[in-house]
Amino acid sequence: MPTESTESELIERHLDLLKKVLTASIYEEGGWSYAEPPPARFRGNPLQYLGRLLERRAVRRMARRGLRLVRTEPWKDEERREGRVWPLLGYTMVGHPRLDNIQFCVEDALRNGVPGDLIETGTWRGGASIFMRAVLAAHGVTDRTVWVADSFEGLPPPVDDNDGWDHSDEEILKVSLEQVRTNFARFDLLDDQVHFLEGWFSDTLPKAPIERLAVLRLDGDLYSSTMDALQALYDKMSPGGYVIADDYHSWPPSGRAVDEFLKERGISPEIETIDWAGAYFQVPA
Repeated sequence: MPTESTESELIERHLDLLKKVLTASIYEEGGWSYAEPPPARFRGNPLQYLGRLLERRAVRRMARRGLRLVRTEPWKDEERREGRVWPLLGYTMVGHPRLDNIQFCVEDALRNGVPGDLIETGTWRGGASIFMRAVLAAHGVTDRTVWVADSFEGLPPPVDDNDGWDHSDEEILKVSLEQVRTNFARFDLLDDQVHFLEGWFSDTLPKAPIERLAVLRLDGDLYSSTMDALQALYDKMSPGGYVIADDYHSWPPSGRAVDEFLKERGISPEIETIDWAGAYFQVPA
């Protein structure tokens, strides 16, 4: 019969291994990336512009036929662990520190009996949401749901110049609901404790049948997406729960949305830095 300390150690080792798999930092090929030509912009050289345009169209035509060019870059452990690359392999871009943060927030909510479900708004291949479900499973929690909200069509175009960078045409970011469900199933974590919300946040989140939340993870990149999620979901947060902003430092418009929302509500939590990209805060009583 394992002791409590042994069981805790086994859980920790299991979740640490899962972090390596989800981030692809356990594979040498985890440093590889799709060879995407930069956007074709006219800078005074018509031949160079035409060549770049043809190159980009050729790569995209290959992708539509299931063929991709891959850049076999040398392994860079720190970049992968810190979530500084868009991985060819793996299920999440967020890196180990932000997965550590998810584990801390979920386990602290469980330890202190903070009521509510977990949600990620913006999931890509599903890796961070899969990890949320894995933490619940590791602790034998059967009465909480992981909500996975995404367009499953990639990022929307920015609504204006202040909304953030335009990645709406990035094929690597367009992961279907079917593929994300398959990814959950590969880890034996697709069950009735996982619910998907498909569509733009402004359409799905206000009417989502969520009663209470213990952890809200924001990963919508844009100002508008971040604000949509906060306006729809913050009032469902339990005191003592956690709001995680994946893009707080790395995408200034997203961080600005968090700051402006809190200021408008007259809320002044202590915002803690996770790493170069993310931050989080605990919901005050």
